[in-house]
Amino acid sequence: MADQTTTINDALGRPIRDLRISVTDRCNYRCTYCMPAEIFGERYHFLPREEVLTYEEITRLTRIFVSLGVNKVRLTGGEPLVRLDIAELVAQINTISGVDDLTLTTNGYLLADQAEALKRAGLARITVSIDSLDPEVYASMNGRGYDPSKTLAGIAAAEAAGLGPIKLNSVIERGTTDRTAVALAAHFKGTGHILRFIEFMDVGNLNAWDRSKVVPSAELIERINAETPIEPVDPNYPGEVAERWRYVDGTGELGFISSVTQPFCSGCTRARLSPEGKLFTCLFGSDGFDLKTPLRTGATDDEITALITGVWSKRTDRYSELRATEGATTRKIEMYQIGG
Repeated sequence: MADQTTTINDALGRPIRDLRISVTDRCNYRCTYCMPAEIFGERYHFLPREEVLTYEEITRLTRIFVSLGVNKVRLTGGEPLVRLDIAELVAQINTISGVDDLTLTTNGYLLADQAEALKRAGLARITVSIDSLDPEVYASMNGRGYDPSKTLAGIAAAEAAGLGPIKLNSVIERGTTDRTAVALAAHFKGTGHILRFIEFMDVGNLNAWDRSKVVPSAELIERINAETPIEPVDPNYPGEVAERWRYVDGTGELGFISSVTQPFCSGCTRARLSPEGKLFTCLFGSDGFDLKTPLRTGATDDEITALITGVWSKRTDRYSELRATEGATTRKIEMYQIGG
């Protein structure tokens, strides 16, 4: 690929830096905040295989996004590890000059068997979702009755394979995972893994979101600090989503992602690609721009580049800020379709 020569900004001056690629809309979990089991049952119809982008199509689009300024790529789902031979896609993207950070987000259930292959293929690091260590809470949240043992085994396998630093994501919802959050932090303290707490967000339309279920990060920080003192840390880079904190005794780091109480729209540089090839410019977006059709009907790289540039340059998304001030209620794409 030619050296990167173009940087595009949206209508609010935000560059495109991060690409989140949802490789499948399927998942082996039915988490209450993403794919509640009562809606996504055994008879739910996911995308037919022919409608999902091939690995070669994903790689081609990724090259084009990199030519426009993207340097961080994250594979998501659904659950990306349920897609066959996902390490093959990792290997293809790893050949793209300009991708400085290639990562993947998983629930960890299938990770133990795939960690080494992912590392060999060129995956740099991994993020694992783990909402609680309490078996009952974990089982309730994932909607399948699974306990956290396989996810913990996946984390151990990822560490052994050298996929680090490992980040762990925990969605905090009042009345469920907030009751075990402090214990979760204590468990991973001193392990070298970075546990990040995420405020329960109104992603999609089906997760029964209510502001009363949101535990503000500031409240959780107080709870953890009361058990083990923590202090704030400067961001690693401008626009970093997670607010960084560290244990005063030097035994590790925590992160707090506060989309509801402290929106970070002004620094958002993320584009999202859905499994069927739609470009979304916001996690809370309602409509995506179809890239698959031109991709499959002979469009050149330059023509696809122009399409992406046209979409991004008009971008004005700032849903979380509007929610905070105006109570935004637009219909939104579901999280399993474009990742978290």
